[in-house]
Amino acid sequence: MSLPALSLLETRVLGVLVEKRHTVPDTYPLTLNALVSGCNQKTSRDPVLEATEAEVQAAVDHLRQLALVVESSGGRVMRYAENAGRVLGIPSESVALVATLLLRGPQTPAEIRQNCERLHRFADVSSVEAYLAELASRGAGPMVVELPRAPGARENRWAHLLSGPPDMRAMEAVAVPAA
Repeated sequence: MSLPALSLLETRVLGVLVEKRHTVPDTYPLTLNALVSGCNQKTSRDPVLEATEAEVQAAVDHLRQLALVVESSGGRVMRYAENAGRVLGIPSESVALVATLLLRGPQTPAEIRQNCERLHRFADVSSVEAYLAELASRGAGPMVVELPRAPGARENRWAHLLSGPPDMRAMEAVAVPAA
């Protein structure tokens, strides 16, 4: 299945649902209110957003059309869960890596491993690199891409492709200047 490019908010919603599935299983699936809070969280997010409830609902509705999000009723309010692994045809380890990139932006394999710890514990950086390479060379189309090394950086970063190709000009603007 070929997905259309997702908006920043749609990728954030999907990333939050994957993250919260592992970090707060007692309250998962999430209500719209909890999802808005997760999308607007000030820590562990790049970029930080200020999405409204209506904007998040619109993103959820589009993701539901793509089957990436499923709705469940129960109790007094609708709740939402992610369905990314099944729809994208990738294992849970890969879902964890992609979710980390969705939430925190481009990162090195070591950063991804550290930031992904609560979603999936990888044995070492080489296992993260192996899953990233697999995601980058998928027959159904790559889901991640290795970015060229930024000036002054020691390692290459990886970015997700669910929103289309990354904007390299924006990345160069925030690159760390060479010392």
